[in-house]
Amino acid sequence: MSEQLLQLLFSGLTLGSIYALMALALVTTFNISGVMNLAQGEFAAIGALLAVTLSGAGIPLPASFAAAVIMVAAAGGIMERAAIHPARGASGLTLILITIGLSISLRGLALLVWGTDTYSLPPFSRGGPLFIGGAALNLQSLWVMGLVAAAVTGLHFFLNGTYTGKAVKASVINRTGARLVGINVGTVSFWAFVGSGALGAAAGIFIAPIAMAVYDMGFMLGIKGFVAAAIGGLNNAAGAVLGGLLLGVLEAYGAGLVSSGLKDAFAIIVLMSILLVRPEGILGALGERKI
Repeated sequence: MSEQLLQLLFSGLTLGSIYALMALALVTTFNISGVMNLAQGEFAAIGALLAVTLSGAGIPLPASFAAAVIMVAAAGGIMERAAIHPARGASGLTLILITIGLSISLRGLALLVWGTDTYSLPPFSRGGPLFIGGAALNLQSLWVMGLVAAAVTGLHFFLNGTYTGKAVKASVINRTGARLVGINVGTVSFWAFVGSGALGAAAGIFIAPIAMAVYDMGFMLGIKGFVAAAIGGLNNAAGAVLGGLLLGVLEAYGAGLVSSGLKDAFAIIVLMSILLVRPEGILGALGERKI
């Protein structure tokens, strides 16, 4: 029984790390630009599928991964300029609806290009899993957890250790004051979407050897990333990561000990529970932008 519980914990941490990456990108973009980007999951799906296509064309894996990340990052920037920036004066709900429309469009584009087939990428490390206490830990899971740690560390260093990062924080705290001292808030929003595209693509590539890649994989990733962000707080990047890990662990134990049919429904159950306990939690946080 203890081995089963430990195995479920490892599975939960792997799932939680995936959700944490989605939540981190959502929260960071929201706090910087004021837009809840519900197309974030599609960035992960397209990043993974692009990496599969490029590696299948004979391009070395590291180069394929880098090219896929750059291409999705560029797509994120184009999306911000074409759809978000022109509507920058609209309400938060309108902007959310725009990102939902973009999510559906990107999913449709992925269906046209890659079809309904399931694709895979080779694991980043050779060899079998690690056995700890009788439970197996997939080496690819360590890569996903490492990406979470690197993303959190990199974001913290950027925001607190660089001049540009401090300018970003200034635009989050006081947009009017930031404009008065010459900080272009529109440019900051553009780069926020570029960064979220890059992080989403990297997340999709890192999880593809575990969960495979398919055109609609971003839908549930986006939902669970949003729930993780809501659990940890839409105005707190570290909280979003903790929320993702918590959701992943709870989901793994719920599916393993209660019913596997609850796996995909668990995020919705958790979200409904949050709304019942604190109905103003998610929508009320739309006015708060802190990192």
